[in-house]
This record gives sequence, C-alpha cells and structure tokens, in this order.
Amino acid sequence: MRRAFAETLAAIADADGRVLLLTADIGFMALEPFAERHPEKFFNVGIAEQNMIGVATGLAEAGFFPFVYSIVNFATMRPFEFIRNGPVAHRLPVRVVSVGGGVEYGHNGISHFGLEDVAIMRTQPGLTIVCPCDAQQARVALQKTWDLPNPLYLRLGKDDQSVVPGLDGRFEIGHAEKIHEGEDVLFVALGTAALDALKAARALHLRGIGATVLCVSSLNPGPAADVLAHLRRIGHAITVEAHYTVGGLGSWVAEIASEHSPGSRVLRVGLQSHPGCRSGSQLWMQERLGLSAEALVNATINLLAKP
Repeated sequence: MRRAFAETLAAIADADGRVLLLTADIGFMALEPFAERHPEKFFNVGIAEQNMIGVATGLAEAGFFPFVYSIVNFATMRPFEFIRNGPVAHRLPVRVVSVGGGVEYGHNGISHFGLEDVAIMRTQPGLTIVCPCDAQQARVALQKTWDLPNPLYLRLGKDDQSVVPGLDGRFEIGHAEKIHEGEDVLFVALGTAALDALKAARALHLRGIGATVLCVSSLNPGPAADVLAHLRRIGHAITVEAHYTVGGLGSWVAEIASEHSPGSRVLRVGLQSHPGCRSGSQLWMQERLGLSAEALVNATINLLAKP
C-alpha cells in the first residue's frame, strides 16, 4: 500500500498546496512518487519521531495538512505523548501514517512488530483510525479522509500487490464492507487480515459451514451498526487482526456486543501473548502465531462445536 499512498497523496498535493509529507528517515523506494513530484513539500526530519510530531503540530496550527510517516511502532509508540498533547489535545489535522502493522517486518524481530498501535491510538478521542485492507482501498480511503478537520491515524500494509476479492476499493468511515455471505459464523476482520478471513470463509464453505466476512477499515468511529446487525442475526463472531487481542478490534467488538448484543458469542483471534524473540518472514510468523487462514478454520470449527 505504500506506493498507492505516495502516488495518491502526490495527486492530492497537485491540487492543494497545504498537503505536506514528513518522514523519519524511512520510506526509500516507497515515497519517491511524492518526494520527486513535490520536493518543496517533502521533509526528512531524521530519526526523530517525537520532534516530527511536534513539527507537524506546528504546521497544522499554521493551516497545513501534514502527513508524518514511519514504521508502525516508531510512528505510534515512540511519539505517543506528543500525539496526545499535540494534534489530539488541540484538534489539529495531523495525519500519522504507519507501515508494517502486525508482523510484516518479521525479520526485524519484536522491536519492529506493530501489535499494540490500534489499542494505543483508539484511546484518543477524536482521532480517526483508518486501516485499509488492500492498496485499492487505501487509495479511496486517502481520497476521502485527507482533509478531515481532526487528527487521523492511517495504518498501511507493505503489500502493494494483493487484492481482497469483492472489496473493489469500497470505503466509508464508520461502515464495514461485506465481502462474503454465510449464516453460521461472522468474521470481523481488521485491515489486511481481511484476506485471510476470506480464505478461511471459502475453505469453510467446502465443509458446509457458511461465513459472513466484514472488512473493518475504520475505528473512532467504528462500524458498530453494521457489525451488530450481522452479529444479532448470526450469533457467533470471530474477530481477526494482526494485533494483540487486548485493546484492538477484538476488544472493540466485545465491548459493543456486551452492551448491545449480550446473547452473542465473540471469539477474538490475534496474539494472546508476547511473540518472544522469534523472527522470520511475515507468512512464517503468522502461521506460528495462529493468524493464518487454516488457524481461522480450526477456530471456527471449535467455536461452533461448543454448546
């Protein structure tokens, strides 16, 4: 999604001089479509993420729309206090853009995993969270959110090639997009996890189990009405996210279910414990951490077997 982001933002900057892009010394071979087209609007602040948020806050106060870009943990955890005290407290349109959520930087180890970012950012009132499912949706989401008056967190995946079948780039803040229909279980998937949820739904169909798949691409506000409508009808939900189950999508669905659909059953699939010091490719890590389509199939069968 990185190239889709850079190309789309460059096109937006063609028409609006208030759009700026700041990076904390990363984004090489990704941000060039913007940097080469708008060198006067592109700033590398160095490995100084806290200062980058401070600079962006001042630019937003001056009337600009600054986008700040880094790897997920460096974009959210390292400068979190600056995000809270700057754009959130002052309701300024700073756009925190991260790349590599979950274990996408699997070879770099735990220091580069993004397993807490949604939980952290979801605590901040007025900060919209956008997690596109594929590059096509990332383009549409950016076009629809770049000029929001409030702060924004945009969680991008590294993959520019994969496409979620049936999604077709659809995106609306506060709404979930349905990409598969079934009556036995509901998959609620956050961002890039939608593709594995869809693969699991298709595998379950061959076993005679029907699964509805909802793609959740925005929180704060989240698609509560869409999720509850399907949850009340189906009764069983499995949340899917490349994130700890505490504080992220799973917690959000459990919260709205407990308040508005207490008879429903919610199973949260994500990381339950610290991944330790293991490192490897994204696919290798996801399989070992229980985030694969096969793991979702097994989780569904076990859930439906319980009385």
